[in-house]
Amino acid sequence: MSGGLTRRATLQLGLAGAATLGFPSIVRAQGGPINVGHLTPKTGFLGALGEWATLGIQMAAEEINQAGGVNGRQLNIMSEDSINPDTAATKAQRMLERDKADFLIGEISSASALAISQVAARNEKLFVAVGPRSDVLRGDNCSKYMFCTDIPNTVMVNAVGTALKRDGMVEGKKFMTLTADYVFGHDLLKAAKDFFDRNGAELVADELVATDLTDFSPLLIKIRQTNPDVVCLNLAGNQVTNFVKQYSEFGLPYPTVGFNLNTADAWAAGLGNLQGTWPTVWYHTLETPESKAFVEAFKAKYDKIPENHAWISYIALKIMAKSIGETGSAETPELIKYLESGAEFDILKARPAHFRAWDHQLIQEAYSFTVDPDAEDEYAMIKLGEAVPAADVDLETIYPDEKQNSCKL
Repeated sequence: MSGGLTRRATLQLGLAGAATLGFPSIVRAQGGPINVGHLTPKTGFLGALGEWATLGIQMAAEEINQAGGVNGRQLNIMSEDSINPDTAATKAQRMLERDKADFLIGEISSASALAISQVAARNEKLFVAVGPRSDVLRGDNCSKYMFCTDIPNTVMVNAVGTALKRDGMVEGKKFMTLTADYVFGHDLLKAAKDFFDRNGAELVADELVATDLTDFSPLLIKIRQTNPDVVCLNLAGNQVTNFVKQYSEFGLPYPTVGFNLNTADAWAAGLGNLQGTWPTVWYHTLETPESKAFVEAFKAKYDKIPENHAWISYIALKIMAKSIGETGSAETPELIKYLESGAEFDILKARPAHFRAWDHQLIQEAYSFTVDPDAEDEYAMIKLGEAVPAADVDLETIYPDEKQNSCKL
């Protein structure tokens, strides 16, 4: 590491505005700004999450630029609403061709991420997929030019499944699933079915749910008719918020769990509506000095607590800043080589993260959380569980291995 600093000490300097994740803040000027094409949904059913992502990446860029940039070069963040896959692809091409973006970063929708990835591959430019979780993006549709920083569907299922098995809520139980009707949901359902099959649970019914559905009454009636032991939600964005509010009003007795949830949607559900066990990649109550420092800095800047998409967009840009600083280049071939090298990144968790060279997945800890029905506010209702896997277990154990994953870069 540069200057003899430890990885954690370097991060703390970065948070203070003195350095950026492991390299000197100013080395030498190397031309003009580094142009970063940032695409994320700011409207539609994922729009609220995209707004958090924008805040996170803007904060990271400001810290980096105020510290002198990356090797003396400022980061120029070009942030736009991806809207849908077609629009995302069009804007990605424009950013690369007209705006001369050095690399692309962002996205939450798995369908839009796939479209952006295809544009990046055609142009031979790096794309850091920040928020999409579909296993397919790391499998059949993986790409030499795409690196994924969020946890994939299989990891979310494993994180929640570990907690459910501990509580005796899997073996011999009848599950009914509700699944978002697009690539992410279909992929998550596949991971859920695999988990049920391996652990002696029965999937008695599944219902596909349109992403623009707002009235869940017909589905609530089907749930009552099916009479499952557990209702499992494979939904996305504000689908979750709308469903749990209506589920609570309907008064059904079946416990709910979920294999996907972003904390902004949990907060929006409100006290008394959300219940059960859910997965997350990060939460603001995480007890590490680095995470606490990030939360305090975010609160000081925006006067609110950061959501998980703010965190992951923040650390994704810091990862790229370190990579450019270490390689001395913003060119795609050099960055791919560095990201595939096994380099470690402090992402504010107890253990560092690294990308796997063969599928470009960021390997990191995950968590499950439960809901406290007696909490005083929506931020306190989420009780973060222990990191998965345990501290003495290899991080790889919760991720698909090369036999399970069809990625061919």
